[in-house]
Amino acid sequence: MRLAIVSLAACLMVAGSSCGQKNKQEEKTMVNEVSNNAALETATFGSGCFWCTEAIFLNVDGVKKVVSGYMGGKVKNPTYKEVCSGLTGHAEVIQLTYDPAVVTYEELLEIFWQTHDPTTLNRQGADEGTQYRSVVFYHNDEQKRLAEFYKKKLDEAKAFDGPIVTEITKVSDFYKAEDYHQNYYNLNSNAPYCSFVIQPKLQKFKKVFKEKLKKEI
Repeated sequence: MRLAIVSLAACLMVAGSSCGQKNKQEEKTMVNEVSNNAALETATFGSGCFWCTEAIFLNVDGVKKVVSGYMGGKVKNPTYKEVCSGLTGHAEVIQLTYDPAVVTYEELLEIFWQTHDPTTLNRQGADEGTQYRSVVFYHNDEQKRLAEFYKKKLDEAKAFDGPIVTEITKVSDFYKAEDYHQNYYNLNSNAPYCSFVIQPKLQKFKKVFKEKLKKEI
């Protein structure tokens, strides 16, 4: 009996030690996760239909999350139908979370400007209306400085056939779009709009920016 009690005590000591080590490991993991999240940054772009923009940036290495939504308007909690009316003032945008150690804001701007036409006012292809305007919503002074700097440089270099009309404005309330808009291309790749509009843009993007693509697992 004494031997059994000693053995049980020894087991409890080992279990307690293991539990303590596990808790320490969990705490360490939580600290690492907080640290990693603290290093992430946010960017918000509007470049026409957010289905297209989302499909592109989801493939960029360093981009952790992409959410389609609405920004820049005067109505709270707008619906897709209301935004499409052009009366709310919102633009269709994507808000992305990224790791600046993997992809810089300058690189995101490069992708933004090269994957849509920033010279057409309130229009991208057949999509027309203020909700489809080209816009950079900056989250801090550095993003504003970089966006204005590169916009000026692109205009001076005559990188496009006409002057860039992209708005550069401070971030405002972001409203997440309805669930059926999220990850739209990947969930609806056979839909006509995806096949004829998004897929060609995506193929061109992957060809031009192949070094910035996420590695396939």
